[in-house]
Amino acid sequence: MAKHIYFLLSLLMFSSVAATAELVSTLQKIKPSVVAIGIQNPTSSPRIRLIGSGFAVSPGNRIVTNYHVVANPLDDSKLEQYVVLAGQGAAITVYQVQKQRNAPAFDLALLTIGGHLPALTVNKAPLLAEGSAIAFTGFPITQVLGLYPATHSGIIAAHTPIAIPVDNARNLQATMLKQLDKPYLVYQLDAVAYPGNSGSPLYRPDNGEVIGIINQVYIKTSREAVLSDPSGISYAIPSSHLLDLMQQPD
Repeated sequence: MAKHIYFLLSLLMFSSVAATAELVSTLQKIKPSVVAIGIQNPTSSPRIRLIGSGFAVSPGNRIVTNYHVVANPLDDSKLEQYVVLAGQGAAITVYQVQKQRNAPAFDLALLTIGGHLPALTVNKAPLLAEGSAIAFTGFPITQVLGLYPATHSGIIAAHTPIAIPVDNARNLQATMLKQLDKPYLVYQLDAVAYPGNSGSPLYRPDNGEVIGIINQVYIKTSREAVLSDPSGISYAIPSSHLLDLMQQPD
């Protein structure tokens, strides 16, 4: 009996080490593609306010993020504009957003920038099975951690129907109202995401293929407590909706 227990423990330890090694290798190709999204205002201090995360997709000059990250109107009198920041720490390149295509019903936006980054591969398969290992990389709580991409991991806890929430009724668009009647399946994750992670790529740790886009965190008590008392439940939009957006003509 003891030999069987020892064998099982050894097998579990080997599997864990192998999974960690896979993620370490995968991160080398994920991180150069992950970006921060910000609002640039030449008259403010700091000049760029970070509001979310994103990642590059084919052909390299297109950036995926959440629609709610770039949905607010900008103040033209202050010369505000959305920008994409690539790199980390002090080695940052700022790209202007030249074009924006939105899919509000799926909380997705596709930004075109004046530069090229390594593009991540978007998975074309159906929903990844419940219980599958996942990871996501982005720029959480940047006002504390700075511009250093952070990676979190977990599993797919469920495929669950969801409707896109909004802050108030004025933000409800016709396409979103229609979607409320037909909620679609998203990934519910047993993984902790934080403010700033919106738009982060959700990917398979073994090969780095993007299977979804982080867009929501379940809040147990209040928005103020999301850092001190996280629920550990996050949500992601499946990559199939991103592929539809990428294939739309300009």
